Order: sequence, then C-alpha cells, then structure tokens
Amino acid sequence: MDDHQARRADRLRRLTETGPGTPMGTLLRQFWHPIAIGSRLAPGAARALRIMCEDLTLYRGELGTPHLIGGRCAHRCTVLHTGWVEADQIRCMYHGWRYDGTGQCTEMPAERQLLPDVRVAGYPLHEYAGLIFAYMGAGTPPKFDLPRRDDFERDDFDISNHEDIWDCNWLQQSENSLDATHLSFVHQWPTPTRLGEEIGPSIPELSYEETSAGIRQTARRGEGNVRISNWTFPNNNFINSAPPFKGAPWVRVSAYQVPIDDEHTLRISISAYPGGPLGEAVRRTGGVLSLHSQDYSKLLFEEHRVPDILPADAIMSQDYAAVRGQGTVQDRTREQLGASDAGIALLRKIIFRELDAIEDGKPPKPWRRVEGPLPMPTPVGVV
Repeated sequence: MDDHQARRADRLRRLTETGPGTPMGTLLRQFWHPIAIGSRLAPGAARALRIMCEDLTLYRGELGTPHLIGGRCAHRCTVLHTGWVEADQIRCMYHGWRYDGTGQCTEMPAERQLLPDVRVAGYPLHEYAGLIFAYMGAGTPPKFDLPRRDDFERDDFDISNHEDIWDCNWLQQSENSLDATHLSFVHQWPTPTRLGEEIGPSIPELSYEETSAGIRQTARRGEGNVRISNWTFPNNNFINSAPPFKGAPWVRVSAYQVPIDDEHTLRISISAYPGGPLGEAVRRTGGVLSLHSQDYSKLLFEEHRVPDILPADAIMSQDYAAVRGQGTVQDRTREQLGASDAGIALLRKIIFRELDAIEDGKPPKPWRRVEGPLPMPTPVGVV
C-alpha cells in the first residue's frame, strides 16, 4: 500500500470510529441522539446503557425525571444501574455512594467526610415523541430543535416507537438511507415486501441536495412514483414508509442509527400515522419493531429468504441482509462507487468537511431543521 492509499484508508476508517476523543466521536457528540424508549423506563428504575463506546447508567427519578450518568461508581468501579434510585439520585449497591443526575457524588456513607469533587460523567436528557434523547458533547447543548417534526406534534396523529440492535457499524446503515437505488433490488428480494410492492423494481432517477438540516433525496420512478426523504445530519432518516397493507395510510418514520460501539448500532425510531380505526389497524398489523435480525442469519444468508414476520420487520430483514452482508465494519477501500451512489458521496463529503472544521478549530455548520412539512409525494399504487 503506497502513501496515498494509506492516507485514504486511514481517512475512511475514521468515519466508523465513535469513541470519546475520536474525530467522528467528537462530531457525533455535538448532536442530540435518542438512546431509549421512554415508556420502557419506569420511575425508580435504572438500566445499563452503552452509547458511542461509553458505558452509562440511565435511570428515572421517583418523580419521573430521567438522568444519564456514568456506568460505574467512582469508588470501586462496580456498575451503578444495580443500585437504588432515591428521589432524583441513585445510590451504589456496593458501598452506598450516591450520585445526582449530573454525575456528582453527594454522599459517601462510610467516609468521615465527603471526598472533594468526586463525579462520574453526566449528560443532559430531553424527552420527545416517546424517546429519551441525550446530548453527550462538551459545553452547552444545542437547542432541541433539529430532531423535531411537525408530524410528531399533530393532535390527529398517533405515535409509536421502535428499537432494534444490529451487529454492524452505524455508518453503513446511514449510507443505506441515502441509497435509493437499493429499493429496486433489496426490497424485491427474494420476493417483494410491502415497500417493494409499492415502490416497484424500476431504477430511479436520483437527485440530492444539501439542506439546512442535512440531505434531501429525491427518487423518480416515473409519473406519480416519486419518493422524497429528508435525511438529517448526522444519522437520521425521515421517510414516508409503506403501510402493512394496501389502502392504509403511509407512515411518517424518523429513524436513527445511533452507535452503541463501532460494531453495534441502536436503530431507534418514531412513527406517526392517522388515529382512529384505520390507525389502529396500522399499529396492530405493523407491530413494534422487536426484530433482532441476527437471530435470522441462517434464513437470510444461507436459505436466502425473509422470515415469516410482521410486514415492517420483513422490510428491516431485507435491509439487514444487505447492510450486514458488507461485514461488521465495511472496508470502504475495496468498494467501487458509481454515479448511482451520489447520495453516499455527498454524505461523505459533508462529513469530511465537518471533521476538517473541527480539526482546524473552525465552527461547524449551524444545522437547523427544515421548516414546515416535508413534501412527500404519494408513491404509485397508494390511495
């Protein structure tokens, strides 16, 4: 490998590394990320969590306020999530050291005096549309605005949350979101799922543009078959998703790919759809995305078939087969990009621009959400 190839390989590798102090980890930590479904954390409960290679403790105070602090007690380094939640703080079960929601140690029962300024990590949280979001960067967090969507704040829409864990790097999942051509193949494999039926197998004409929030992707497959998605920097895709059966309303989905570490990703999303009897049918038929696709590896990779599961999960299985098929962490030095990969090329150009700004001590782009409803034309075959 010559010097140019070595530099290119190192630059591509940096895109996938998300731990503290890495360039990509630093960039990702400048944004709010969803880390859990709020309804699955009861008042007084605590759980272990790993996000961007950091082991953490997520707990909800007795009055309902969630907190995110370091994963281990500063004393003897046992895990904190096994401790007691007391009011708005959590006490370690080993020797009783107690921490508030900022990570500050507030009590050491067996010590004669409180040791000075003992703390673990502590991160701000914000609950929105059923999800708990965290800001894990330095300094004051940005205003909680970029993740907001008009569809999630409508009184006439129902909201559901979904989560899944995939055993591969976050970036190849985000890049898949900006690859509209894959719908003509992946979601026809081995037979069309609901998304494949609605979109069809024709090859789209593609266009991409950078917006104040990220990238707008437009895929045209003929008159009346146009699909627009609004990908929000750095890891969120807002799409119009196929309903579980014909005639049902299409579902607005805001899907995040949040790094757990460099080899595992939390796929977590918000779905919005009309209420009433039809909305209830969509929710009942679509289910909650509890699919752990690696459980179906034999079916997908050896038998080449999608498991007999709910429609939304079947679509995710197709994506998993393609994305996980690249490996746990894709070796991008071996790929051959073409003109149809314009969305991926634009994404990497933007990421490298933002990484270079951070390394040069310059301010990154001031990302802002796209105002108003995103135009999402009705795909072919939808009433």
